[in-house]
Amino acid sequence: MAEAGKKKRAVPKGRHKSQIKRERQDIKRRARNLQIKSLLKTAIKKVRGAVSEKNRQKAVDLLKKASRTIQKAASKGAIHKRNASRKISRLAAMVNSIGA
Repeated sequence: MAEAGKKKRAVPKGRHKSQIKRERQDIKRRARNLQIKSLLKTAIKKVRGAVSEKNRQKAVDLLKKASRTIQKAASKGAIHKRNASRKISRLAAMVNSIGA
């Protein structure tokens, strides 16, 4: 017979074990997504800064890095793939608007 003194971890009434696990996973994902989105915003800000300075070479370099970061965020599910495409497209248009 099972040990009388040992009990399984009590599950709060009205909640399923799978829901408790789902909440743990959601907390981890939320933290990861916040970090990814923060990096994303920073990368976009740097490109916009270079565009406002009219520094084309710097803007092009930063656009490459930002584009990679945006694509990575989309692949991880932090943002939607169409949202990523739109962001990259708009940044590219900004960079291209700078005269050579």
